Amino acid sequence: MRWRGQRQSTNVEDRRGRGPAIGRGAGLGCGGLILVLILSWLTGTNPLQLLQVAEQLQPPAATVGEPGATGPVQDELGQFSSTVLADTEEVWSKLFAAQGARYQAPRLVLFDQAVQSACGLNSAAVGPFYCPPDGSVYLDLSFFAELDRRFGAPGDFAAAYVIAHEVGHHVQNLLGYSEAVTRAQREARSQQEANELSVRLELMADCLAGVWAHHAHRDRNLLEPGDVEEGLAAAAAIGDDRMQSLATGRVQPESWTHGSSEMRAQWLRRGLETGDPDACETFGR
Repeated sequence: MRWRGQRQSTNVEDRRGRGPAIGRGAGLGCGGLILVLILSWLTGTNPLQLLQVAEQLQPPAATVGEPGATGPVQDELGQFSSTVLADTEEVWSKLFAAQGARYQAPRLVLFDQAVQSACGLNSAAVGPFYCPPDGSVYLDLSFFAELDRRFGAPGDFAAAYVIAHEVGHHVQNLLGYSEAVTRAQREARSQQEANELSVRLELMADCLAGVWAHHAHRDRNLLEPGDVEEGLAAAAAIGDDRMQSLATGRVQPESWTHGSSEMRAQWLRRGLETGDPDACETFGR
């Protein structure tokens, strides 16, 4: 990818090295944290899960926590992520404007190990995620190394695809898809039906990531030879069937929430080839 020298986004909050913030005036304190650690040791429960439960029992705080530094970041991976975010801002602002709408860019929060968001306390183990209530993408940059070592999907465009996918969820949120799916999942007759709705949402986000890449390359010549293959390999590497096979040796389609490797690569390719958000409609198909 030809990303160096491009504009970086100012919608970046760097919380790395700070740890998860728990609202001012509503923290557990040293005694509470020690109690959580003791309970974790006694029960074998992840301490992050216990912290989240304990926090939910606390009175509401005035703020979620101290914000991190904003603006340009200094390290290479941070600059790369900020540049990719800026390019998604360019593409989606243009596409929304073509429909007579104004694009509201998401915030990118960089963190390590764990992070507090409007969606609760999350460990880096969940991977990159988008939180609709606060309109932010959360990213532990160590995931890119994991994508390479564990899933065999190296390359800068593979990493860019991950960011663009989460931004795709932001676009879905702005267009009302996220709320509609959440409502439909509450009314679903079974967990399998709810999972199928999640798969459709995820595949649409894959396609929207491809839409971004299509326009970024057409307008700014962003992609280099081999980049498309990197992106498709990354999409396939994190398909539910492959993830389940690696974890348990069994594939259970009824429990999928993101789609198979073939499906994910197929929808990313659709976005890459068409550049048309309307081509990403996964509901009703």
